[in-house]
Amino acid sequence: MTSHRIDAALPDEVLQRPAAGRWLARWILIVTAGEAFGFAVPALVGVVAHDAPAFPVLLPLAGAVEGALLGWAQATVLAKRLPELRRGAWVALTALAAVVAYVAASFLTAAADSWLSWPWVARTALLLTIGAVILLSIGVAQWIELRRHLAHAGWWIVTTFVAWLLGLGLFFIVATPLWYEGQDILSAVAVGVGAGIVMAAAMATVTGVAMSSFLRATEEREEGSR
Repeated sequence: MTSHRIDAALPDEVLQRPAAGRWLARWILIVTAGEAFGFAVPALVGVVAHDAPAFPVLLPLAGAVEGALLGWAQATVLAKRLPELRRGAWVALTALAAVVAYVAASFLTAAADSWLSWPWVARTALLLTIGAVILLSIGVAQWIELRRHLAHAGWWIVTTFVAWLLGLGLFFIVATPLWYEGQDILSAVAVGVGAGIVMAAAMATVTGVAMSSFLRATEEREEGSR
């Protein structure tokens, strides 16, 4: 009886904090796992099949797997707060965006002999363009579905840009010193997977904090309009 009286006396905002904290923790855990497992696929392809003629096709396909697993993980957690979210559309859009990002990155690598000889202005413009495509692809794709459910969903594009900029930056900070010429396949894959986990955790944390805030704002707005 006493606990019920205390709960009744507390503001809704205070009562909702533990639930919001549990949701955020669940997002970080599941999204980190989804992205980490997903990234292991292109990491493995990149090490094992780098010199294969089919590599330009295999890498984007591996990226599609990564995107699908990331999208599935995010949709699984989001569905608790957005029951009308179209999970299949979210997963498909995320997978497609990952393919776009990997194709853009692959083009930059494959055409390096050509664009590295361009004037510095042209090289800078190309790098900025490709970088923007890579960092914005997932956010823009997911916004197509998210705008149906969240107010001001465009901020999700900014959020994912920052999250992937941080995540990819940490990936290269961790992995680059540990990769070396002539490294055996197993250790090279292990480095990529380990750095991928760091990348995934950073991305999941940034997007989780932002999404929790977006959801809370939308829920408060809906409650105020009743």
